Amino acid sequence: MFGAEFANVFNRAGIDYEFITGYLGEQFVWDEIEDWIDATKVAFIMQNNRLGVLGHYYAGMLDVYSDLTKQSSAFGTHIEIVEMCEVKKYRDAVTASEIEEKIIEFNNVFEVIDTCEDEELIRAAKTSIALDKLVANHNLGSLAYYYEGETANEYENIVTSVIAGNTLLTGKNVPVAGEYEVKNAQAMKIMDAFGVGGSFSEFYAMDFNDDIVMLGHDGPAHFAIAEGNVQLVPLPVYHGKPGKGLSIQMTVKHGPVTLLSVVEGKDDVFLLVAEGESVEGPVLQIGNTNSRYRFSIGAGAFMNEWSKQGPSHHCAIGVGHIANKIEKLGNILNLRVVRIC
Repeated sequence: MFGAEFANVFNRAGIDYEFITGYLGEQFVWDEIEDWIDATKVAFIMQNNRLGVLGHYYAGMLDVYSDLTKQSSAFGTHIEIVEMCEVKKYRDAVTASEIEEKIIEFNNVFEVIDTCEDEELIRAAKTSIALDKLVANHNLGSLAYYYEGETANEYENIVTSVIAGNTLLTGKNVPVAGEYEVKNAQAMKIMDAFGVGGSFSEFYAMDFNDDIVMLGHDGPAHFAIAEGNVQLVPLPVYHGKPGKGLSIQMTVKHGPVTLLSVVEGKDDVFLLVAEGESVEGPVLQIGNTNSRYRFSIGAGAFMNEWSKQGPSHHCAIGVGHIANKIEKLGNILNLRVVRIC
C-alpha cells in the first residue's frame, strides 16, 4: 500500500505524520480534514497567545500552582506579568461617560437583577473599563488573576469587582481564569479558539440518584454558551474570597459538552479531556455558573478516572463533542492527551 511505503520512509527519517484513509466523496474524510485544520488553527493561536498573570496565587491551593516555563514550552505562550497598580491607574482615570456606556453593556449582555445596587454596578463598571484597557495595552489573549489585599484597601476594591468585567472579556475571546489558575486559562483559551466557549468551572457536588456531577464557579463565565439568560446578581459574601460584590449566575447550554483540563504531571504537561452532556435539573442559585453533567461511564467512575490523572480542581467546559479535535491538537503540539470518556 502507498501508505505503508510513506510510513516506512517517514519512520526511518523521524518525520511525524497521520493517516486519513477513505475516498474523496466520504464525509468522514472531510470531517477528519476539517478537524486537523481546526486543530492547526488552535495550535497557531496558542503559540501566538499572550497570557497575562495578575496578582498572586490563592494561598495553599497547591493543585493550582503552575510552572510558567513549562506552559510556555508546551504551548508557545508568552507570559506577560501585569500589575494591580496599572489596573488602578486606568480605573482612577475612568470618566462618567465611560461608566454609563459600560453599564449599558452590562444591561445588554446580562439580566441585571433588581437587587444589584447602583454603587456596585458603578464599581464593577469602573473595574471592567480598567481591565479592558489593561488587555488592550498588553495585547492579551487570556488572563489569570487573583488577589486579596488588606481589608478596605484600593486593590481589594478592584479584585472584589472584577467578575462582571472578566465575564465580558471571556465572552469576547479573552478568557479569564480566577484563582490565578494559569493552567485553566490555557484550557479556556483552547476551547475558545475552537469556538466552543470554555467556561471556568470546578466540581462541587454529585447527585447519585440522577447519576450526574455538578460543576460551577463564581465567575468568570463564558456568556456565549449560556442556556437562557445570564444573570448579574449581588453576593453579600464572596465564596471563599474576601469582600462582596456582583457575580454571574448561569447554566451552560443543555446538550453535548466537552471538559478540558491542562495538567502539569510529574514529567510532562498534558491534556485531559472528557465528553458528556449538560442536562436539565435543579441547580443551586448562589451566583455561580451552575450546571448538571452526565457522562457515559457514570458519575462515580468519571470522578474516579478524572481525578486519578491529577488535574487541578478547575476545568474548562465547552459546548459540543470535540475530543477528536483536542487529540489532534495534542498531536500537533506533541502533548499527551488522556481521554476519560
